[in-house]
Amino acid sequence: MTDSNALDPEDRKIVTLARSTRARNGVPEGAAVRDETGRTYVAGTVALDSLQLSALRTAVAMAVASGAKSLEAAAVVTDAESASEQDLAAVRDLGGPGTPVLLAGPDGTVRATVTAG
Repeated sequence: MTDSNALDPEDRKIVTLARSTRARNGVPEGAAVRDETGRTYVAGTVALDSLQLSALRTAVAMAVASGAKSLEAAAVVTDAESASEQDLAAVRDLGGPGTPVLLAGPDGTVRATVTAG
């Protein structure tokens, strides 16, 4: 586990945004990504009959739709132990294989940091 206070302030910010979105919307996951300009994009799980998207893939899609060219970092708040390969692939597609993905529990404690690679 990573002490959230030891995180870079910008990384702590995306974890906090992801956690807030998860709680506010009552969804299984919340995610946030930061693009190359420092802008953040926040999303929750999308669970419609016709559309199923994880929070992280939704946040990446929002960044792309808003004109982001790259990602600096991503965070997901979830009960799951790890990010899915599809989630990591979406981050990798926009940010590259070295893009850090912070995995945090519902309390905001970062359990692991992995790369999208």
